[in-house]
Amino acid sequence: MTDWDKIYNGDCAPPVEGDLDELAAELAMCLGDPDPQVRDGTPYAVLRTWIARDVIDGQRRAWLGDRMAERFTNPRIEARTFAPLVLDMIVSRGDLRPSWQEAFARWYPAETDLRGHDDKLGWLHAVAHGADLLGTLGRHPEVDPAAMLDLAAARILAPTVHVYAEREDDRLASSIALTLTRPELSPQQSVAWLDPIETELKRFTRGVTPAHVSNALRTLRMLYIHADLGMPEQHGGPRSQLTHRDLVKMRLVEMVE
Repeated sequence: MTDWDKIYNGDCAPPVEGDLDELAAELAMCLGDPDPQVRDGTPYAVLRTWIARDVIDGQRRAWLGDRMAERFTNPRIEARTFAPLVLDMIVSRGDLRPSWQEAFARWYPAETDLRGHDDKLGWLHAVAHGADLLGTLGRHPEVDPAAMLDLAAARILAPTVHVYAEREDDRLASSIALTLTRPELSPQQSVAWLDPIETELKRFTRGVTPAHVSNALRTLRMLYIHADLGMPEQHGGPRSQLTHRDLVKMRLVEMVE
């Protein structure tokens, strides 16, 4: 196996005699490895760097994206939940295939193992990792932002006994807010995705609050904060405002107060 620690400590410079196809395939395996020290260690950092630097070029990124799309149906949870992280790297670089988006849309609301962390497997984070990709797709000019908002609603509404414990609600709210900054969204599109969530919340106004309702409420409250303050830019620039900020805020207040 390649010494990824050595490559990482050498500023992620690719080995002179390394075959990039073989290295890309090995990295793909590492990002689905059951060992969290492998899956979430230096191979992850090297892969992100190589994609950003175009060491892994467009043809190899396309191959890697196809492998990650296939991984959404993998029987191992850790393989499924790290696939969106890799796709996020690729889509953020500018590559996108409709089949990747379709595979993600089938998996994200259907995933039932929502553990943030496992003592043996390490970080899993299906909701949070999926949210990162959702937010990147939601800002992509070739992706319909309304479809991503509907996908977020489907994830929120999916029945579960798991209460978000590792800031999954924060990550999901951020991805929704980023999608809501798309300028082409109409006023109706900015709030229509909330309709089925509101219907579900009204079913549980008394008694014990189901896990998915608790998750929904906390996600929407965090979304209100983003709507009010705007989304911070990575490099300290002005905050990005939601396209229909006041309308979204008003609708959220009506739903969660």
